[in-house]
Amino acid sequence: MEHKDNQQASEEPNAVQEREITPSTPEEFGLVQAWWGDGKGKTTAALGMGFRAAGQGYRVHLLQFMKGGADSVEDVRGEYNAIAAMPAISYENAGHYGWHGRLDNSSDEDHESEATAGLKRATELLDAASESDLKSSFPLDSDPEDGVHMLILDEILYAANRGLVDPEDVLGLIERKPANLELVLTGSHDSPEFLYDHADLVTEVGKEKHPIGQGQPARKGTEF
Repeated sequence: MEHKDNQQASEEPNAVQEREITPSTPEEFGLVQAWWGDGKGKTTAALGMGFRAAGQGYRVHLLQFMKGGADSVEDVRGEYNAIAAMPAISYENAGHYGWHGRLDNSSDEDHESEATAGLKRATELLDAASESDLKSSFPLDSDPEDGVHMLILDEILYAANRGLVDPEDVLGLIERKPANLELVLTGSHDSPEFLYDHADLVTEVGKEKHPIGQGQPARKGTEF
C-alpha cells in the first residue's frame, strides 16, 4: 500500500486534523465515575479517558493506590513514560511493593500505611481543587496542587475492598469533591455497593476469558 505523508492525508476528505494542545477548560465536568469488575481494563479505561481529557488541554492527575511494583511487574510502567511525554497529565504512586494478600513477603501493615497515605494525599488534592477556579484553564505543566479538572484515584476501590481504607472515607472524598471536578475511581473485583448512591457512572468490567487462568503472567506493554 502506498504511504501518504501528513500533507497528502490532510487533503483527503474527512481527514483528521491534529492541533496543538493548549490549556483549556471543560464545559461539563463534575461527575463521579467508578470502574470495577474482575475483567482486565479498569485502569486502562481510566487512563484512556485521562489522555483524552489531556488531549483537550484539561489538567489531569493520576494517583495510584496498590501499584508499588512486584517481582512480575516493573516499577516503571508504560503509562508512566507515556504520561511523562504527554502535556497536561501527571501521576504519583501511593502503592507499597508487592500486592496485599499475596505471598510475596510484603507486610500488610506497610500496605495499609501506604493506602492511608494515599487517602491523605487524595484529600489534599481535592481540597486544592476546591480552592482553585475549575472554570478556568491551568498551565499544562502546573502542579496538581494548583488544581486539576480530572482526578483519577486508581485502585482505591481495591484498597477499600481489602480493608486498607474505610469505604466511608472513600465516600468522604466524594463529599469533598468540588462541583466542577471529574472524579474517577477504579478497582475491586467485588461490587462497590457503598458507592451506588454517590456515583453518576458505574461500569463493571467483566471477565469472560483471561490468559492468567492458563498461567500467563503480566506482560510488558499490555499490563504494565
